[in-house]
Amino acid sequence: MAIDLSAFEKGFSNAIEQFWKTRDYSKEAQKKRGKIDKGNRSSVTSGKNMDGFINLIKQTIVDNGLPSANIFINGRIELTLPGYYRPTKNWDLLVVKDKILIAAIELKSQVGPSFGNNFNNRVEEAIGNAVDLNTAFREGAFGESDKPFVGHFFLLEDCKESRSPVNSNSPHFPVFSEFIDSSYSKRYDIFCRKLVQEQLYDSAALIMAEENLSSHKCLSQLTDVRSFFIKLASKVSEVAIK
Repeated sequence: MAIDLSAFEKGFSNAIEQFWKTRDYSKEAQKKRGKIDKGNRSSVTSGKNMDGFINLIKQTIVDNGLPSANIFINGRIELTLPGYYRPTKNWDLLVVKDKILIAAIELKSQVGPSFGNNFNNRVEEAIGNAVDLNTAFREGAFGESDKPFVGHFFLLEDCKESRSPVNSNSPHFPVFSEFIDSSYSKRYDIFCRKLVQEQLYDSAALIMAEENLSSHKCLSQLTDVRSFFIKLASKVSEVAIK
């Protein structure tokens, strides 16, 4: 069965544009209320920045054979899965068919000017989520089924600060060579590639996007956003014909 990527091909630029517009709207709304968050936090606290991408992913799942009733994108309860190292975890998008977990996807973003404050937190969170879900699957938390598609979807602002080399200090042992004088964009790409190479995630997309532009670029084949949609669509179409 051929996969359908029409939603991605037609709507991805619009989703990026929506990301920036929603971010700006959130900042302005907080200014009008007289409440200004530190740094750029006001632009990410609305929880709506990634909705354009979530809707694209949902439409791709529908287009490849699963009805919208199987897709959950709203509500804390509906987005909750049991964990192994903790009782539960809320995901950004879940696909469940006949009480079988088909896919679990997390979407994150980071904009400047300060990238160092959140990089380690993002890395630790993504690794922890994957280890927790994969171990819960191994221990039968989701019943008897094939391994679900686990996806990590990340948008990083493409700017001078994210592309500039950053020092790495480790006084007792040397850091791995790929991290020496690497920028945060390169570090995120290395991170996403290793998430897939170490089989923590089935796909990890890294989208580089300049502020208020609808264009984007990807830094490697393994973290290419089109590859993310291909792998997800393939998984869905495989499930749909069973």
